[in-house]
Amino acid sequence: MFSKSFALPLAGVILSAWLTGCVTTGLPDRGEVNLDKALDTHVQLGLRYLKAGGNRDLARYHFNKALELGKRDPRAHHGLALLYQADQEFEVAEDHFRKALRYGDDFSMAHTNYGVFLYQQGRYEDALEQFRIASEDLTYNRRSYALTNLGRCARELGKEVEAEKAYTRALALDSDLPQALLDLAELKFDTGAYTEAKHYLDRYSAKNRQVPQSLWLGIRIEKIFGNRDKERSYGLALKNLYPYSAETLKYQKMMANDG
Repeated sequence: MFSKSFALPLAGVILSAWLTGCVTTGLPDRGEVNLDKALDTHVQLGLRYLKAGGNRDLARYHFNKALELGKRDPRAHHGLALLYQADQEFEVAEDHFRKALRYGDDFSMAHTNYGVFLYQQGRYEDALEQFRIASEDLTYNRRSYALTNLGRCARELGKEVEAEKAYTRALALDSDLPQALLDLAELKFDTGAYTEAKHYLDRYSAKNRQVPQSLWLGIRIEKIFGNRDKERSYGLALKNLYPYSAETLKYQKMMANDG
């Protein structure tokens, strides 16, 4: 049985899983080789090199060595999927994601990262299914992230009820999860529930750095409530901190229209 805790942060607008657990730094002596331990060590080293971002060739070497020891090892295929995704070799990456799940269908971290991959390809229905599978694993220690991603996919597909349910479940597991709070605030604003939108945005702002999405949402919420001072404060922060963001352009257009 393999660990479900292997994964890397991936770039993009959707939450990805993280590599957790200790990383072994040396291979066992030849005289005391244990196949499972050697395979695990190669996978761990591959993930460490890939996570550091500095040496993909060494990461590739260790993942391939792991496959030499166990050609159906889901962790090694998962690692290669992440590696080829970073290389933008998307067909090869997907092939390894599929193999990781074929050989380990209860590998929730692989379901999550495959979902991230599919989301970034614009394949929202397929991504949604991967996040659903991961979120149903009650033993998965990143279940709140899978649920948040499920919510984001559901929103892309116009499934607002499912999105709200997913965000709410994510926050039940981790009440301070930043992206779930911010996305739920945005969802509430879009559906006209402005008081609830402000509640979730305030919870986000209490413990997290402001980002363009949060500042632009704050501007629109305070505008609804007629709080001009707070609206200007959010606007000033947005222009000063993120002058070239898409949200700043939206704010400038709104100010021009209001003027």
